[in-house]
Amino acid sequence: MNFNLLNIGFGNVVMADKVVAIISPESAPIKRMVQEAREGNKLIDATFGRKTRAVLMMDNGQIILSSLQAETIAHRLVPVEEEPVWEETGKVGE
Repeated sequence: MNFNLLNIGFGNVVMADKVVAIISPESAPIKRMVQEAREGNKLIDATFGRKTRAVLMMDNGQIILSSLQAETIAHRLVPVEEEPVWEETGKVGE
């Protein structure tokens, strides 16, 4: 069995194929979602006491907090040889 693990900081890893979304924690709806997960015992805080910079939604409904930027985690998820679709190149026609 081959597991594709995703490093989310401080030696913590998650199974990459279980991640549904990587979101910035700044908006009010995301803050509410995190609070509801905390109250429902569905929250995993992997920030080690640092500021939350990314919220990972998992396929089983759990929410994981990371102190790494969402973009940093996303880049770790996409293989290096592939250019992410969301990245702006500044070139016309690409």
